[in-house]
Amino acid sequence: MTTTRYKVTIQYDGTNYSGFQIQPKDRTVQGDIEKALKTMTKGIAIKLQASGRTDAGVHALGQVIHYDYPAMIPPERMQQALNSLTTDEIAIVKVEIVDETFHARYFTAEKTYQYRVNTNQVVDPFRRNYALHHPYPVHLDDLKAALTDIVGEHDFSSFCAVKSGRENKVRTIYEADVIWNEATGDLIFTFRGNGFLYNMVRILIGTLLQIANGRRPVHDLARIIAAKDRQQAGPTASPSGLYLLKVTYKSQAEIQQILKESEQWRRENNGD
Repeated sequence: MTTTRYKVTIQYDGTNYSGFQIQPKDRTVQGDIEKALKTMTKGIAIKLQASGRTDAGVHALGQVIHYDYPAMIPPERMQQALNSLTTDEIAIVKVEIVDETFHARYFTAEKTYQYRVNTNQVVDPFRRNYALHHPYPVHLDDLKAALTDIVGEHDFSSFCAVKSGRENKVRTIYEADVIWNEATGDLIFTFRGNGFLYNMVRILIGTLLQIANGRRPVHDLARIIAAKDRQQAGPTASPSGLYLLKVTYKSQAEIQQILKESEQWRRENNGD
């Protein structure tokens, strides 16, 4: 059967979802999109792949998925169909037809996350699911100074959920910044790196807010990183303030080199 590979950029409000990844009994973003695709194909199940999964309550402004569809539909029609068959919690913002070698997960170069913290004294009922409420004094200069300690290549074992099964906890952070929106009372954190561990951003936020309150030394992150011990870091912040902002992919030349090396490895190990 001839198929067409689609690369799709989506946004979603994760409030009422049990995360992105499909689960047998719970409602998920992947489940809703695959259900829509099954309706479009009149019963043919299509498995999609994402750049990565997000947890329950986490939002996305630039998640990327791909799937193989058993026909060729113009991108604009595919976008219209999916938007009509999913709830308003999901928006299909861009659809592209790509080469069959493209993979939404394996060829990511960078990911950018944003975390929003609202520091107003009173909870905004209309934003309670979209920002962490933190009505305490914040020292912005201390936050900015603390963020410099995570830029670069580090072993982030201290900022990873204990149940994570990944052995290699080394990641490179290219950008870590925070801005203050005086009009809304929001702290807006941005983290850009080549990858992130399970709950890494949320644990960083929980620790950074303790630094912002003066409960930890300004450069305590450096000590915590060196410790490689989850117990040394702060609490895991709420998922409500976390957004997958953007996914950037390797160039076509880089992808072809990866595929070439992968094929060479396969032949050497299979004796072809």
